[in-house]
Amino acid sequence: MDAGQAVDVTPSAGPHAGPSGPVFDGVEVVARELGVRGGHGWVYRRLSLHAAPGTLTVVTGEAGSGRTSLLLTLAGRMRHTEGTLTVGGLSTRRRIRQVAALGLFPEVNPFDDALTIREHLQERLRPHGFLWRRRHPDAARSALAHAGLDPDALPRGDQTLTRELTRDQAVRLGVALALLDRPGLLLVDDADAGIPAGRRRELWDTLRGLADLRLTVVAACTDAGEAAGIATSLLPLPAPPPPVSGDARGEDTMARRREAGQGAPPSVPGDIGSAAARRDESGEGENR
Repeated sequence: MDAGQAVDVTPSAGPHAGPSGPVFDGVEVVARELGVRGGHGWVYRRLSLHAAPGTLTVVTGEAGSGRTSLLLTLAGRMRHTEGTLTVGGLSTRRRIRQVAALGLFPEVNPFDDALTIREHLQERLRPHGFLWRRRHPDAARSALAHAGLDPDALPRGDQTLTRELTRDQAVRLGVALALLDRPGLLLVDDADAGIPAGRRRELWDTLRGLADLRLTVVAACTDAGEAAGIATSLLPLPAPPPPVSGDARGEDTMARRREAGQGAPPSVPGDIGSAAARRDESGEGENR
C-alpha cells in the first residue's frame, strides 16, 4: 500500500514537557520509501518516517494495513524489500536490534500465561548479568513506574499471573519489560485494542511521558483520535486491499512470526526484542 510522509501534529507548547530532564537515550529513526513484499504482494509500500529522540509517532491503520509489519521493520525484526532505514545511525538489522525494543506484540512475543509479573521481570533482567542487577536493584520497579503499572494495586501484587491482567495492564507490562533493555527506540503495537476509552487516553499519556523523557516512541493503533492531541506526528496507512485467497492473512501472520522471532529463545517470555540480551552476542551475523 502506498502512503506519504507522516503528518506533524506537535502542540506548540506542551503541558507534557518533562520537568526532570532527559532519562532515556533516544535515537533518531529515518525511514525512506520503505516497503515489504510478501508471498501475496506488498504488505506495505512507500512509507517514509522521521522520528527524533523525545518524540511520539503514531502509526494508524486498519487490520491488515501493514502497521505491525512496519513496526517490526523499524525494530530490525523484519527485512524490508525496498527503501532505506537507519535507527540511531545504524542500518543493519542486527545492530538496530541492539537499540530497539518491542512492547507486547501478541503474535510475536506473547507472555507465558503460567508465569507471574515478577517472573517475567526476572527473566528479562537475567541477560544483564549479576553485577548489573546488583548495581541497579530498583530497575524493575523503575521500569514498572515509567510504564504506569503499579503491582501494589493488584490483589496479588507482582505475584499476579499475566493471564489475570486486563488488556491495558498487559500492554503496560510489555512496555516495562522493553524498558529493562534500556532501548533508544520503543515500539508498541495495538495501543488501543481492547482498552476502554478512558484507559486508552491514560496509556497515550504514559507513552507521551516516555517521549518527554527523551525516549523515541513509535506506537500503532486503529484510531488515532485520542492520540492526535499529544502525538508528535501521525502516519496514516491506507486500507488494505481484499485478500487474494482465504488463507492469505494467516500465511502473512506466520511469516511475521518467523521473521520477527529469529534468534530469540522461545522459553524466555517477552524476550523477542531484547536489546540487553543481544548486547552480549558476538559479532557474527553483522550483515543480516
